[in-house]
Amino acid sequence: MKLRNRVSQLKFALALMWVLLIWLPHTRTTVSGQESEADEVVVMKMPKLGEALTAKQVESFARLALKNIQTEYPNKPGNVVVDADSVRTPQEMHPAFYGCFDWHSSVHGHWMLIRLLRLYPNQNLESEIREKLNQNLSAENLAGELQYFEEKQHKAFERTYGWAWYLRMVDELEDWDDEDGKRWRENLRGLEELLVKRTLDYLPKLSFPIRTGLHGDTGFALAQILDYARKLNNAELESLIVKRSRDYYLKDVKYPTMYEPSGQDFFSSCLNEADLMRRVLPPQEFSEWFDKFLPALKDGEGGNLVIPVEVSDTKDGYIVHLAGLNLNRGWCMQGIASCLPVDDSRGVLLKRSAADHALMGYKYVFSGNYEGDHWLATFAIYLQTNVAKK
Repeated sequence: MKLRNRVSQLKFALALMWVLLIWLPHTRTTVSGQESEADEVVVMKMPKLGEALTAKQVESFARLALKNIQTEYPNKPGNVVVDADSVRTPQEMHPAFYGCFDWHSSVHGHWMLIRLLRLYPNQNLESEIREKLNQNLSAENLAGELQYFEEKQHKAFERTYGWAWYLRMVDELEDWDDEDGKRWRENLRGLEELLVKRTLDYLPKLSFPIRTGLHGDTGFALAQILDYARKLNNAELESLIVKRSRDYYLKDVKYPTMYEPSGQDFFSSCLNEADLMRRVLPPQEFSEWFDKFLPALKDGEGGNLVIPVEVSDTKDGYIVHLAGLNLNRGWCMQGIASCLPVDDSRGVLLKRSAADHALMGYKYVFSGNYEGDHWLATFAIYLQTNVAKK
């Protein structure tokens, strides 16, 4: 009898293990705290920094965005509720950019797909990408987005991180000779014009720059919007950004690198600032400013800035920000180094560190967890395709 019971117990234990082996890989806890089907974990060889993407890599990056730009939930809306009628679903508020957990992630997910179409034409997913972008970036949907921004309670919505990514997307489309691309670009124009106006209104009132490793960082936004202003030949916007950048940052010296990063940063405010100033200042003036800003670099000392960051939990929506920090540091270092003489020791150090940060950051892009999968691919493509090269 005892033997029979032990056999029964063993059979039950084996059956339970089999169920768990089948079930566990297909579930996860989302940012909303609910269990749902897990994202597929992609295992592939990641590119070295500066290499062209393989067809498989392009497809893998694109699939992340394709899956998420039309995934409405979970969602973190940023709307201000003023009455019962303003309680709406994400897609009702944002007919174009309702997916990817939040508005800005959806916007830069669309930007990434457009960039991949431009750089890698005739890819395997081209038809699917065009189909979904045609659905989301329709004239009707973009008119709905403009209507949301025009509501007075949303005057500061996505200021300035989301604004910057939207204008980066316009920048990407502006000179693309493509039938679909030209149509999307025209459809974006209404909200584009409103965001430019709001930027022109806002910057003179912003007495001090916002220095943070999160969305509000002024240095990041101004760099993106400056690129847009120059692409569109908007002299008024360019002049204002250059002036305010000098006002905010020209006197900065001896940045305290020991205070970066914070525990949930996806930006280096220090490097975002330098990446902006290399756009603003002539090369010689920038080199002199940069020497005062990070004086230890000339002695080969970068402190915390040149040490890639490990991510302890990719299922934590805030801790996984550190994966993006690696990628942001990488693209800033690339941009800064491009404005220094080829044999400048500071540039050599930054290029080496950029490659190290890319290697670390790419480890987390395909974690299979929605907390990172809904946005990290964008940061990786920004870095790998060297968006802001001169």
